[in-house]
Amino acid sequence: MNRKILIVTGDGGESYETLYAVHRFQEEGDIAVIAAPSKRRLNLVMHDFELGWDTYVERPGYCLSSDLTIEQVVVSDYDAILLLGGRAPEYLRNHAGLLDVVREFDRQEKWIFAICHGIQILVTAGLAKSRTLTAYEHVRTEIEMGGGMYSTQQSVRDGNIITGQTWQSHPEFYREVFACLK
Repeated sequence: MNRKILIVTGDGGESYETLYAVHRFQEEGDIAVIAAPSKRRLNLVMHDFELGWDTYVERPGYCLSSDLTIEQVVVSDYDAILLLGGRAPEYLRNHAGLLDVVREFDRQEKWIFAICHGIQILVTAGLAKSRTLTAYEHVRTEIEMGGGMYSTQQSVRDGNIITGQTWQSHPEFYREVFACLK
């Protein structure tokens, strides 16, 4: 297909979500480009759910190099953007340049995909208002405070935005992503 997909993450990004996304887009013949605050090897993490814990646990994950910085992104070069989860969105949502990039994807009516905590970036960019979104359950309050409606579905499409709950939602999320890209 040779679509060009911008994948945004950083240190503390979810390792499985990142590698799965890169490989899944490559399987489809797409070009997956990793953008982060700096161009270097990123330290990703693995989040998992364990009995007896009220929330997920975090362990070191795989590392992956970014291809470019967020400042180098030219929105018109890409068909879609994917905002990944993990811990990275808690600081990426404060990156003014990234928020501008996400808003420009929306202005150009391009696809915006977000999974797990990546939805925090959407909310901070002001794109949750009047939209139905899903995310990791503990991001629900942020969605609602941002004027959105929270769904318990594994994956939700609202206009040009597709959201998924967690890496456990990959089957439903990527079915919807690729249905929309075709």
